[in-house]
Amino acid sequence: MSAKAISEQTGKEFLYKFICTKAAIQNKFKYARVRPETDWDLLIQEHPWLQTEHLVVKPDQLIKRRGKLGLIGVNLGLSGVKEWLKPRLGWETMVGRAKGVLKNFLIEPFVPHRQEEEFYVCIYAAREGDYVLFHHEGGVDVGDVDSKAYKFLVEVDGKLSEQDVSNHLLQHVPENRKSILASFIVGLFALYEDLYFTYLEINPLVVTDAGVFVLDMAAKIDATADYICKGKWGDVDFPPPFGREAYPEEAYIANLDAKSGASLKLTILNPKGRIWTMVAGGGASVVYSDTICDLGGVDELANYGEYSGAPSEQQTYDYAKTILSLMTREQHSEGKILIIGGSIANFTNVAATFKGIVRAIKDYQNPLQNHNVSIFVRRGGPNYQEGLRVMGEVGKTTGIPIYVFGTETHMTAIVGMALGHRSIPDQPPMAAHTANFLLNASGSPSTPAPSRTASFSESKSEDTNRPSMNLKHSIPQEGRARQEKKRENKCYIREPCTLSEDNKMSKATVLFSRHTKSIIWGMQTRAVQGMLDFDYVCSRDEPSVSAMVYPFTGDHKQKFYWGHKEILIPVYKNMADALKKHPEVDVLINFASLRSAYDSTVETMSFSQIRAIAIIAEGIPEALTRRLIKMADENGVTIIGPATVGGIKPGCYKIGNTGGMLDNILASKLYRPGSVAYVSRSGGMSNELNNIISRTTDGVYEGVAIGGDRYPGSTFMDHVLRYQDTPGVKMIVVLGEIGGTEEYKICTGIKEGRITKPVVIWCIGTCATMFTSEVQFGHAGACANETSETALAKNQALREIGAIVPRNFDELGEVIKAVYDDLVAKGVIVPAQEVPPPTVPMDYSWARELGLIRKPASFMTSICDERGQELIYAGMPITEIFKEDMGLGGVLGLLWFQRRLPKHACHFIEMCLMVTADHGPAVSGAHNTIVCARAGKDLISSLTSGLLTIGDRFGGALDAAAKQFSKAFDSSLIAMDFVNKMKKEGQLIMGIGHRVKSINNPDMRVQILKDFVKQNFPATPLLDYALEVEKITTSKKPNLILNVDGFIGVAMVDLLRNCGAFTREEADEYVEIGALNGIFVLGRSMGFIGHYLDQKRLKQGLYRHPWDDISYVLPEHMTM
Repeated sequence: MSAKAISEQTGKEFLYKFICTKAAIQNKFKYARVRPETDWDLLIQEHPWLQTEHLVVKPDQLIKRRGKLGLIGVNLGLSGVKEWLKPRLGWETMVGRAKGVLKNFLIEPFVPHRQEEEFYVCIYAAREGDYVLFHHEGGVDVGDVDSKAYKFLVEVDGKLSEQDVSNHLLQHVPENRKSILASFIVGLFALYEDLYFTYLEINPLVVTDAGVFVLDMAAKIDATADYICKGKWGDVDFPPPFGREAYPEEAYIANLDAKSGASLKLTILNPKGRIWTMVAGGGASVVYSDTICDLGGVDELANYGEYSGAPSEQQTYDYAKTILSLMTREQHSEGKILIIGGSIANFTNVAATFKGIVRAIKDYQNPLQNHNVSIFVRRGGPNYQEGLRVMGEVGKTTGIPIYVFGTETHMTAIVGMALGHRSIPDQPPMAAHTANFLLNASGSPSTPAPSRTASFSESKSEDTNRPSMNLKHSIPQEGRARQEKKRENKCYIREPCTLSEDNKMSKATVLFSRHTKSIIWGMQTRAVQGMLDFDYVCSRDEPSVSAMVYPFTGDHKQKFYWGHKEILIPVYKNMADALKKHPEVDVLINFASLRSAYDSTVETMSFSQIRAIAIIAEGIPEALTRRLIKMADENGVTIIGPATVGGIKPGCYKIGNTGGMLDNILASKLYRPGSVAYVSRSGGMSNELNNIISRTTDGVYEGVAIGGDRYPGSTFMDHVLRYQDTPGVKMIVVLGEIGGTEEYKICTGIKEGRITKPVVIWCIGTCATMFTSEVQFGHAGACANETSETALAKNQALREIGAIVPRNFDELGEVIKAVYDDLVAKGVIVPAQEVPPPTVPMDYSWARELGLIRKPASFMTSICDERGQELIYAGMPITEIFKEDMGLGGVLGLLWFQRRLPKHACHFIEMCLMVTADHGPAVSGAHNTIVCARAGKDLISSLTSGLLTIGDRFGGALDAAAKQFSKAFDSSLIAMDFVNKMKKEGQLIMGIGHRVKSINNPDMRVQILKDFVKQNFPATPLLDYALEVEKITTSKKPNLILNVDGFIGVAMVDLLRNCGAFTREEADEYVEIGALNGIFVLGRSMGFIGHYLDQKRLKQGLYRHPWDDISYVLPEHMTM
């Protein structure tokens, strides 16, 4: 949601910190907060004025009309405040229908003043700008300010001056107060804009000779502007409405939501409730709540929430386990119900999300059984068949009653089943699998012509154009005359835009045709491929996507499929280049993030060729959206969104992911036009409307989801009027919503005869009036600020004016069918014969996802898996590795040996890495690294140069020593025989000998390792054997010692063979495949990097070896 209420204390802090005005504001930051746990002595110490001033005390919990409710203590001393709080602080009370605990109070200085010094001021946002309300009589008895107060509109991007305030708002203010008030209100408005307030009310505002006092304040800010205002806001606490507690689970889900690109919402209404929901989609979540309340379940409804926007399996698991944890804490005598519902998804992989839910159900199997929980599931969308299958399987394996339904079942039918109002049918036949839809039913390999180029009869006279049911108003003559005009029954080319009377460009009636070309902002390859597949099944001549814009790469081309062929679509770094090279483009689909969407849209509107823009991002601040709307109106551009999936015109064009994947496109017959046009706020519900309309009529002509924000770029009425003026549209369906007043414009249109076609409309959110506290639904605009904005009031008004309004959402499909059948009976609609669409091959990745194909993997791995929520090493999550403090040796054991090693083994490996890390700059590997670094090469090149010297002569003796000593020991050769044998064969004994160290000057590295091994290894037979060999070799020459390479080699063999973690075969295999040399490579890499950094730090120049250190040995004839 966007507009969120803040506490009075937070609002005043913002005002005192940031307002800029000539008015002298008094009592800045003079307030103290009291809670049940407050230490009064400490509070007085922090706020000494509490003991010296008269005080006011009041709850700060978003309670309206506190004075009328007797919840303000006035003109009290500190002891009086304490006495006043005794029967209130921490006690439960009723405020209207809401019952809650008073637990947060604000104490402020009392301000003596006269009644005539009290004023009322309020600023609130509207689509057209911000309204400033002022009344010269403020205070508790201000009454109906909407009718009494003076009101001044500051249009979007407009400025408020002191002259405006004085002329329009302060007519009844004494002259000596006008200047102060004008300055204060202008400063307040600047603060309101700067900090992205959406509502700011001060009542009373007291102005005395001493200055300005802000007594009571209520405010809302646009929470989506956090990325802009974070520096000034800080961490804002958004308190819940009075009567509803803030639960830690809600905070947990809010935190998940903040970290995710998906949408995760949870509001706990009644933790003891019997009916719990887990619904996918902002609009769908409201519809399910409505249906539960309509069927009498309001008192048992436990929660409201949604998960949408393609959450991952892990995110869905986290969300589901939170719900299951909450619902299995208290028993209910009738058992409990979990409704896992949703509309038909546009792009969310249903199987992936359901797998997360299934994991949670398995984790909570016993609690769910103990609490007698029944689960009802209904879902559609990409891969939903697999999702329903795994959900049904978990019901069978766990014994939990799970009833599973797909798109063949009406979306909310499961609510009636769950509550006993509808019988539970036998499991319905599973809808055809995605793959089945991609087969050409006609058996013809050819691509058919467009399946419906002239699907409908010509427009009939208006007296037959509206069905008889529920039509109470007559149609004016001018409306009838408009309808009797003959129009071509095709997808039209847009009319040119003209300038209207208010100097705004008029907008086109027809937004999309079979020739529409678009640019996609963002690297949205899946959405683009979906559009191309839609174009292909619609038999378009050319793809609807001309180009993509992606600022983070250079210009290039991206590969896509057009049916069976591969095509290239250009990608540009900036919009100007893209539009210059593609003058045919007139639509932008903007997938930019909420932070970038505004700027990229503003840039695009500077090009006159663009006539329509779809903004997908959710969470654009309302103030920025209103600026976009103003610019769009001035330029004749139609905006769909923000916070939308887009729209679709069957047979012509679709925006991004609208309509879902091909199986839904084909199942809902969206590849050819029907006779019904719809407009909805919700993207998910628009796809549900596609399903409903395709099952009850001849299909969709056009559908648009305008988006869930408070101020969508285009309104219901904008699109209803387009449909009214489009001959191919015979009836109109509108899915309205609680919040705002746009639906009343449809009432006006019907009343004035501007809308004459049948309008079937239902406003969702009827449950809101049944809740005792305010609930913010999934969409930002889904909140009623007054009675007229409730869904009930809108539905009633629409019904009374003559729109066709069902009794509930369950009836929507039946009503649509009744209206359609009536139009068919009158000959207004003549259904066309179906023609099969072209076949489109399935992408390999999606076919694999559906389990339709298999392919041998190119690689196999058994040590690491990065695909889940966290990294896994050899089956062990990274969090567990750190929790158990396994260290580097433990990680090496997991990644190299696929198992947890004993603690002494891990420690020994770490010691080996430490002692092999470096041996000075003179050795060949370090020397090469240094030379390379001084030649100006980078770190990787220099390190590689050093590593390439490792072999039998330098550092690579670990493996060779381990193999030689093991073979001799395993062959039962005594040490003397082994030495003699190697001498006889003319072979060096690997791991024996050192250039500097000797029996008299031992290598301390070896000594450190030997002490540890002898103390901690369970057995050291090979090391003992090597030490016997060392006695023999050093007796011949003192420097033929067991060196560090040899020691590590034989000790590692003892570790592998005797630590208990390996079989003998496994131990020998690791020696054979070169694992031991890895110890030296890994350790010495640290030293090589050190030498590289050292040379760079010392700024050493290019190395050239001195001549006097080179012996030039030339052939004798060359020296003569």
